[in-house]
Amino acid sequence: MSSNPTTPRFEGASFIIESGDNVEVYDAKFLVAALCVYVAESDGNISQAETEEMLNIVGNHFKLESAESLSLLTRAMSELADNPDLMRILKELAESLSPQDKEEIALMLLKVVAADGRKLAEEIDALATAAEIIDIDPDLVHSAFDRYFTDTQIGQ
Repeated sequence: MSSNPTTPRFEGASFIIESGDNVEVYDAKFLVAALCVYVAESDGNISQAETEEMLNIVGNHFKLESAESLSLLTRAMSELADNPDLMRILKELAESLSPQDKEEIALMLLKVVAADGRKLAEEIDALATAAEIIDIDPDLVHSAFDRYFTDTQIGQ
């Protein structure tokens, strides 16, 4: 078998990359997990609170069991460390997202930033970079901020 990669392609909502016997499938679940991990680890470590928030976000939004959520987040961590093309892949995958999806992702990322009670500049910068990577309109980011603060004030 040849190890030459084939042209990446979309199949439904999944982005497929093949190289020889290796097939990588990226979807919206992976996109969200990777961006959450990217934001959480931007300050140098992922806190227990951030880990719990990411597990909740991925599990609740995609209706996954905790083991599936953990596996997805673990894969995202590994890919972020090992795959230099990952940001390009996420950008391409984001093309299939609606504006509502993008706003929801921005809200999820805000929850990760706030999870450990510390809003460090590195995490805010990472959130802004993540928004740029998947082309979230600044108005949608502001809307996500409004939703986040409305939700957290109601919950207090």
